[in-house]
Amino acid sequence: MRAMLVVNPQATSTTAAGRDVLTKALASELKLDVLQTRYRGHAAEATAAAVADGVELVVALGGDGTVNEVVNGLLAAQTGSGTGPPRPDPDATAMLAVVPGGSANVFARALDLPRDPVDATGQVLDALARRRRRLVGLGHADDRWFTFNAGMGWDAEVVAAVERARAQGHEASPGRYAVTAIAQYLAQLRRPPSMTVDIPGAAPLEGVKLAFVSNTDPWTYLSGRAVRTNPRSSFGSGLGLFALTGLSPATIASTLRQILSADGDPHGRSIVRHDAVPQVRITSERPLALQLDGDHLGMRTDVEFLSVAGALRVVV
Repeated sequence: MRAMLVVNPQATSTTAAGRDVLTKALASELKLDVLQTRYRGHAAEATAAAVADGVELVVALGGDGTVNEVVNGLLAAQTGSGTGPPRPDPDATAMLAVVPGGSANVFARALDLPRDPVDATGQVLDALARRRRRLVGLGHADDRWFTFNAGMGWDAEVVAAVERARAQGHEASPGRYAVTAIAQYLAQLRRPPSMTVDIPGAAPLEGVKLAFVSNTDPWTYLSGRAVRTNPRSSFGSGLGLFALTGLSPATIASTLRQILSADGDPHGRSIVRHDAVPQVRITSERPLALQLDGDHLGMRTDVEFLSVAGALRVVV
């Protein structure tokens, strides 16, 4: 089988020596090309080119950002720009395999892959030998695919601020995320956003201050702890919507306790939640930050999030 291994050399949970071991293990069973990413968007560009050249499998070794780029490269030729949800043919592109190498690895963990890269590589090779495949549903917004979460407003502002800090040489540690989240929360209190959320079959929800969209559960991880906004969301079941109509300290404190608890079943007067909807449209009077899979895409006033079932074949 022709395959390409996409390696993020900045991956936080692997070393250069460890990546060499994983590469040799994969090369022993596959006709393998190796790409080390050098810039943002490199993985997507290289993956799209490899698919056009007939590669049958792309293995992403890195964090969720690397996985997102590879997914977008795999489906680049099928996304289109027409109205309505894209309808990709999973048999018309290469398969995806994931070896977690980042800090959170939300997509890989949602697939029940081992957190250890060596163990995950062994599972991928076993899945290939036994021909184990899984069709996975994805989210789509702003002409991009996302695998596990998206958001407008507060969370996206945090992502944007951390990206700026990383560009200045600072580590994207849990502590930095926490400090940044507090700073952005205070900014939200000074100038609260006002979003309108539309989902099929329901009246428009106005005055929304925060909106998260999920493609699976959990929404993300914080220092290894699951953050669960929509516990009944799963790949292919539709999108989960989690919204807050208030940002008071009491509301935030109560919400944080619930989404960080073991059962993760948040509810309350200021919480609006739907666990399986085909699409979500969020509009805002002023531009707000948008993030997909922890990648800041800029400022938007109108975004439609779509659920696309069975979009991709994943080796698990």
